Amino acid sequence: MTEKVSADVRSASSAQHGEPTWFIRRTFVMYADRHHDDRVAFWCAAPAGAQEELVSTAPTRFFRPPYVGGRGWLGVYLDVDDVDWDEIGEIVLDAYRVIAPRKLTALLD
Repeated sequence: MTEKVSADVRSASSAQHGEPTWFIRRTFVMYADRHHDDRVAFWCAAPAGAQEELVSTAPTRFFRPPYVGGRGWLGVYLDVDDVDWDEIGEIVLDAYRVIAPRKLTALLD
């Protein structure tokens, strides 16, 4: 089932503000290539409390993004030496779960 969601997510992307953006009715991940700074990152929806926890425990890897950070969104740096791609996958999946309708998130369980 995760493969189907992945295929749906790949097809549901567009450029917003000049950056690749993924959405399922609403945006859940936005790539940020030097958007407001010299860093490569992405911004994503996050479960309640995740932003605060990750930013406080690993500020070299995570940050509070402009505009959407006040709504709990998480910024994830991609230009660091220790990118954990498995963790990135989980973060993106969590972002999908935050935004997608329950009917679609139920397909993941």
